[in-house]
Amino acid sequence: MKSRIMKAFLEEIHDKSMKFTMDDLAKRLGISKRTLYEHFSSKTEILDAIIDSSLFEFDEKTEAIVRDPELSLLEKIKGVITVVPKYNEFYDWKILDQMKKSYPEQWERIHTALNQWDALRQLIEQGIREGLIIDQNVSLLIKLIIDATNSTLDRQFFLENSITVTEALDSIVDILLFGLVKKDRA
Repeated sequence: MKSRIMKAFLEEIHDKSMKFTMDDLAKRLGISKRTLYEHFSSKTEILDAIIDSSLFEFDEKTEAIVRDPELSLLEKIKGVITVVPKYNEFYDWKILDQMKKSYPEQWERIHTALNQWDALRQLIEQGIREGLIIDQNVSLLIKLIIDATNSTLDRQFFLENSITVTEALDSIVDILLFGLVKKDRA
């Protein structure tokens, strides 16, 4: 029931922004407010549960990629950059902007997570040491990657251009890792 409530919470955000009530959520779910409150005491608690679940899954997927002995270093870098967590529809500039105003503590958690990729930094540093990646300022490389991948938060652009988040991330990574110029033209 909790995951059903969290999914309905996200649907309410998309339909009504953060301004919906627990009554609206109960109606969407076809349950009483009392039943809803048996599972979550507030909208903030639901939001925290969504963030916790999303960040935990992101970290779990990232760790699995980093530890996979079958993957090359380049595959690990690409894999870490393209991890898409559960509730990925939650990662939208419109929603995050509303969250920043109404739920600043929760926004700060998401903002920090979107801008701090320690596992990726370690992989990039390893790539530089091994000569796979050009020797550049690692902080700059990480910033470029983060800013490029965070562009997927502009869901309207991707919707208008019929591009899924996964397709966008794959293309972003290919451009970042292999460039814009065709190899036979370089």
